[in-house]
Amino acid sequence: MIFNSIEFALFFPIVFFLYWFIAGKNIKWQNILLLGASLFFYGCWDWRFVFLLSFSTFLGYFTGIRIEIAKTQFWKKFWFWLSIVLNVGFLAIFKYYNFFIDSFAGLFNSFGMHLDPSSITLNVILPVGISFYTFHVLSYVIDIYFGRIKSERRLVDFGLFVAYFPLLVAGPIERATHLLPQIQKERSFDYAKAVDGLRQILWGLFKKVVIADGCAEWANMIFDGYTDYSGSTLFMGAFFFTIQIYCDFSGYSDIALGTSRLFGIELLRNFAFPYFSRDIAEFWRRWHISLTTWFRDYLYIPLGGSKGGTWMKIRNTFIIFLVSGFWHGANWTFIVWGALNAFYFLPLMLTNSNRNNLEIVAQGRYFPSIREVVGMLLTFLMAVFGWIFFRAETMTQAIDFIKRMFAHGLFKSPKLPELADLTLVFIIFFFIIEWLGRENKYALERFGLKWYVPFRWVFYSFLIVCVIVLSGKEQEFIYFQF
Repeated sequence: MIFNSIEFALFFPIVFFLYWFIAGKNIKWQNILLLGASLFFYGCWDWRFVFLLSFSTFLGYFTGIRIEIAKTQFWKKFWFWLSIVLNVGFLAIFKYYNFFIDSFAGLFNSFGMHLDPSSITLNVILPVGISFYTFHVLSYVIDIYFGRIKSERRLVDFGLFVAYFPLLVAGPIERATHLLPQIQKERSFDYAKAVDGLRQILWGLFKKVVIADGCAEWANMIFDGYTDYSGSTLFMGAFFFTIQIYCDFSGYSDIALGTSRLFGIELLRNFAFPYFSRDIAEFWRRWHISLTTWFRDYLYIPLGGSKGGTWMKIRNTFIIFLVSGFWHGANWTFIVWGALNAFYFLPLMLTNSNRNNLEIVAQGRYFPSIREVVGMLLTFLMAVFGWIFFRAETMTQAIDFIKRMFAHGLFKSPKLPELADLTLVFIIFFFIIEWLGRENKYALERFGLKWYVPFRWVFYSFLIVCVIVLSGKEQEFIYFQF
């Protein structure tokens, strides 16, 4: 079940009705209902996945309590590492086992020692969302171990923290310190928040269905047949994917946050208009914020952060970017994408310029300065180049794609189908709305609220019609595979 499906359009109103009109203000029944709905939502992909999710939940719940009540440091460490090893172990088996087997086989074969990896690889399906809910449990256990929080004794509340359906399959990656208190306090219906949530859902659906899925058609066409196109057309393929992945993932996050707001629960913001960034450091403060801050707090800072010498700073920077790339998938393309971003980031860090752009670009102004335009353009082009590795299926394809892009008519007029022009028009429209709303949490938060009411509803109706008319085959969100 995906957000842009008929099934979800039926599922969500039913849960909403039961939540507010049957469970009422009874927190216990609200949480039981949301947990049951979340498990059903997740089971719609494959009911077998529910068992793995439940195991991870019970493991985090049980070991969290054991860590807190342990009377000796030995047992505290024992339960902590048991939880870490089992959670990371399951993630490694399902997501990375075959990658390591194939990589080792390739290494042995390069030395003339034949090794057939097919005999020892596993034929397993990657459980959707496993990287996200595993990180929920890991952060919870780590926070208990270091005394930042107390263990949760109510299994339903903890289960809802791990499995809450708006964020279950593609984030944002929540912290127990942020989500659990909301799960445990009384919630009442707030009309203003509900309307705000619906606006964010609408903008998320527009980004996903109209922009991302439209770009996906042309990006897939160009990447799949890249040997037949000129350099300028290949650049447009990379450009379309750059827009696709942002609108796809941030569109999911908008729908998740808006949906959750209708239940009276606020989730962490995951995107802050990253393509308006003036340098790559600002980009990473605004892109997939929940993952970036997770790695900062649980990996980068424990490694020493930026407090050590130059070599320690370089080491920690590469570690966090390489791990971030590897988190996205078991493929050398993701690792190279992470390394490339580390190289992008390194000059800023070494010159202490990585925190130069903390404020919103052109804050309080309609138009940016020339310097801001140049910074945004260069950062965007760096992102476009990096996304080529992210989108390519193999390193061979990525390198060949880049070579052909620069070698064959990069500055010639690209050859695109006429329908691609309509997608470009929608992209321009999308960027205008995002730019005008960049000082808010999402583009439509305050957009048009001062308009004459009929005008505002014409605008909303236009977005709704675009979503309905341009919705074709249901396209899964890109980050479901991670």
